[in-house]
Amino acid sequence: MRFQIKEELGISNRGNQARLKTVMKKAAAGEKLTIAFLGGSITQGSLATKIELCYASRVSGWWRETYKEAEFTFINAGIGGTTSHFGTARVKEDVLSCHPDLVFVEYSVNDDPTPFFMETYEGLIRKILLSDTIPAVVLIHNVRYDTGGNAQTIHGAVGRYYNLPAVSMQSTIFPSVVSGNLPVRDITEDDLHPNDLGHELVAEVITSFLQCVDKNREEKEEDYRVPEKPMTENRYENCIRYNNKNLSVTESDFSRDEERQQGITDIFKNGFYSAKVGDVMKCRVPGSEIAIQYRKSVAHPAPVAELILDGDEGHKVILDGNFSEDWGDCLYLQPVMVHGESRVHTVEIRIAEARDKNIPFYLNSIIAADAAE
Repeated sequence: MRFQIKEELGISNRGNQARLKTVMKKAAAGEKLTIAFLGGSITQGSLATKIELCYASRVSGWWRETYKEAEFTFINAGIGGTTSHFGTARVKEDVLSCHPDLVFVEYSVNDDPTPFFMETYEGLIRKILLSDTIPAVVLIHNVRYDTGGNAQTIHGAVGRYYNLPAVSMQSTIFPSVVSGNLPVRDITEDDLHPNDLGHELVAEVITSFLQCVDKNREEKEEDYRVPEKPMTENRYENCIRYNNKNLSVTESDFSRDEERQQGITDIFKNGFYSAKVGDVMKCRVPGSEIAIQYRKSVAHPAPVAELILDGDEGHKVILDGNFSEDWGDCLYLQPVMVHGESRVHTVEIRIAEARDKNIPFYLNSIIAADAAE
């Protein structure tokens, strides 16, 4: 036990470790390996004083130190304020395109504990597990340090169904906060994002588990098999992100953002924008699940748009660009159709309010899934 936490309590699910042990055996043999971290702001490294001190970097350091002969490539694919819904749409480009051997998935304080996020989380997990490089997957359950809240109930259910290793801060770090043995302000400034010590503790929980697996890596493990039948309706496994590179636009007064994106955290790129009331953009999107990804701005008054799906003026969806929090502009993802008819739909977005031409409505992308074959 270090820093007043019981790391051994962090294994919320042992899971089948065959794929993970294979990664460790390859590392021990000095092979080249790619390890990715996918999640939200905690994975990105929010509130760490420098990126080298975030939990993902610290866990990467454990791999380098443990397997000195191996050659590692590490990918930090954390984007703050995003959920597993967005994760399903971007994992192919941001992670799977790099041919990972191991992916750590961290979304338990970004998703809500609802059936919707159980389905998007399962879609993400299946997409990774069934990808070409057959990567190992380890689930990370972070926690809110004021309430103990997270989505571990639904994420854990998915993890158990897929028999995946999972580690939890809810059962390790949080109890020490509740007991008073670990003052909350020693590890987080906002009850959510770890500071340097908080990131160190998260990394300790993860690497303690990895050490246990490594110690027994030569023990035979039953071959891992992905369940053929999903546990949910699983309409998000084939999630696709449409932006100005691939969206089928039929009519538009909006401008295209042609500025080059500088890395995955340069989030407001490849979209469309307008600050003029009455401007319209129309497009065609296939699928039964459609969501609009746009900027909610801390600069007020931000524009407000209306969305009309399939020409139904009686059911407009409001896309309000005003962000109620103050930590920065938010890459907001708003579902507009869930479990609808799987076909090509028409989407019309119209600027309803805009008072400052310097604060345009910014449409990042349209995310859709479950397109008919």
